[in-house]
Amino acid sequence: METINPLDHLSDLAVFVRVVDTQGFSSAARAMGLTKSAVSKRINRLEQQLGLRLLQRTTRAMSLTEAGRVLYERAAQGVALLDESARLAAGLVEAPRGTLRVTASVTFGKLCLAPLIPEFLARYPEIELQLTLLDRFVDLVEEGYDVALRLTRTPPDQVVAKALMPVRYRLCSTVNAIKGQKIETPADLAGHNCLHYGLRELGSEWRFQRAGEEARVRVTSNVVVNNSEVVRDLLLADMGIGLVWNYAVDREIADGRLIPLLPEWTPVGPFGQTAWAIWLPQTHLPPKIRVFVDFLAERLRETPA
Repeated sequence: METINPLDHLSDLAVFVRVVDTQGFSSAARAMGLTKSAVSKRINRLEQQLGLRLLQRTTRAMSLTEAGRVLYERAAQGVALLDESARLAAGLVEAPRGTLRVTASVTFGKLCLAPLIPEFLARYPEIELQLTLLDRFVDLVEEGYDVALRLTRTPPDQVVAKALMPVRYRLCSTVNAIKGQKIETPADLAGHNCLHYGLRELGSEWRFQRAGEEARVRVTSNVVVNNSEVVRDLLLADMGIGLVWNYAVDREIADGRLIPLLPEWTPVGPFGQTAWAIWLPQTHLPPKIRVFVDFLAERLRETPA
């Protein structure tokens, strides 16, 4: 007897189960959108592969053989499981549901993304959000994330990306830190302790532009930190003048604890960037990703840059 390969003959097994369930070849054919002869050929092929008679057939009745009964009991469970799996998979395609793995930088995640999570999950209760905050590059393929939120001028070529909001650095300090000294041009920063997010690209030279005019100034700092919230806290402790992401200090500037400096000058270099949502190219984008990205684009667009 030739051993049947279930993977090669799932459709024949499904036809066999439907024939038994509907008690006839004609009724099974109607249910499956096949001809009666096609159903008969499927059953004959299955019996030939197994080397067993599965059904006793007469012009008036049909009944299972002992072997047919054994096969039906197991095959019916498998077909039911496949049907359920197909329905679940179709549900993932049709509606926003399932686990959504997202990663973002620590400060952006805490200050910009976390406040929006309750509203997002209330709108899409069948989504389970897994958020990982990391101040490092994340490989979407190797680490299995659905969406990454990144601050950059231009996203990588191999991903799909959607711009969420502009971000920029703000130059600010406390009144006590500048000790009454006037900061009217970038050159006035020299001699002050200048703090910034720990990007190598910044180095010791800060560049600014104003109406086509460019200014460069050498700055010194006694601390460089790779977290904008820590830089903000150091500024609040009167430790100097800082270049900090706007979303990390906007509240403190609004309530007067920090004062903006050189508002007419725009930092250049790595400063002006955009917050992007990026994900891997897919033939059919899962709704959970689509609604998450659209939601962030809608809500973050309302955030002042």
